[in-house]
Amino acid sequence: MAKKILIIEDEKILGEMYKNKFIQAGFEVSLVVEAEEGIEAIKKEKPDLVLLDILLPRENGIFFLEKMRKIPEIASIPVVAFSNFDDVETKKRAKELGVKSYLIKTSYTPKEIVDKIKSYLEE
Repeated sequence: MAKKILIIEDEKILGEMYKNKFIQAGFEVSLVVEAEEGIEAIKKEKPDLVLLDILLPRENGIFFLEKMRKIPEIASIPVVAFSNFDDVETKKRAKELGVKSYLIKTSYTPKEIVDKIKSYLEE
């Protein structure tokens, strides 16, 4: 059965591109653009992993993580942060909130991101 990924990314073109890359790699993918939407989607869909942008409109990715970790039925779903926001404090907070990894988008090709996510789901 295909693994399910939830992508939370507010840049439409980027989000669609990643969604397509993951679908091509055999994943089931949902894409939302805001943290609140992400909380609703994660509760409903129970994905195997969340790929989370940190800089989002209204509420950011850290808000999403804080909220998610307080909801028992979704608190243990793995999250990988991916962002171009390379900020020490934000990275530290994301790690405290249990992200598996904090990837800087510009450091990886989309294929490398897909491969990394695959390897996390095989652990």
